[in-house]
Amino acid sequence: MNIVVCIKQVPDAASVKWDHEKGTLIRDGVQSVINPFDYNAIEAALSLKDQLGGKVTAVTMGPPQAQDAIREAMSMGVDAGVVVSDRAFAGADTLATTYTLSMAIKKLGTVDAVLCGKQAIDGDTAQVGPGLAVRLDIPCVTCIGEMEVIGGGKALRVKRMCEQGYDIIEVAFPVLLTVLASLNTPRVPSLKGKMRARKADIPLWSADDIGADKQKIGLVGSPTKVFSTHIPKFEARREMLQGSVEEQVEALIEKFKEAGII
Repeated sequence: MNIVVCIKQVPDAASVKWDHEKGTLIRDGVQSVINPFDYNAIEAALSLKDQLGGKVTAVTMGPPQAQDAIREAMSMGVDAGVVVSDRAFAGADTLATTYTLSMAIKKLGTVDAVLCGKQAIDGDTAQVGPGLAVRLDIPCVTCIGEMEVIGGGKALRVKRMCEQGYDIIEVAFPVLLTVLASLNTPRVPSLKGKMRARKADIPLWSADDIGADKQKIGLVGSPTKVFSTHIPKFEARREMLQGSVEEQVEALIEKFKEAGII
């Protein structure tokens, strides 16, 4: 079984700082980490491999230092990895990102399963997983909270969590799944895995390497444009109401009316 897990490096939320004048993140000196939901995707991919055999390949798009994310995934048990890296990919929105990742995955050959985290904590769009499934022309099930291999290893029964409760879905391979943190507990990297990952040769694939159409990648291939950003300011005021309980209630109602709440 050929399994692909898509991961992404994101700024460490614990050390993120803002430029309040520009309304942007200050990335200098901020450590990059694997997107938290992607750890669960890695574990799900490894779980499938444990049950069905095969190979797990981690794929990420980013600068050359994204090799660190691949090495960490390999230390957990992932067999191989590749970084799709090219200056032409800069500024990609989710449409261009899914195109680029799909071209890289197609270069890997026939794929039986693609695992993604529910969403990335920096963009929070949750669009890349479903969009990638469309690009690969395979079924997609999102927000997976439980997963079970059925049909002699030819299909999965999954619990898809939703606002109204959950759906039980049976789907045959090939399939793309986006997973929740509740699905599993990611395994701890082993010493042997760390040593193997340190020595691993992790290729960097350019736009030419994956045969990408230059009009569909990066800023050029991104119909979504960000014209400005700002950081909302929150101001809290406190006022103590005096008098009896009845008087305080009346005063509170008046305050609500003034604020347009009632």
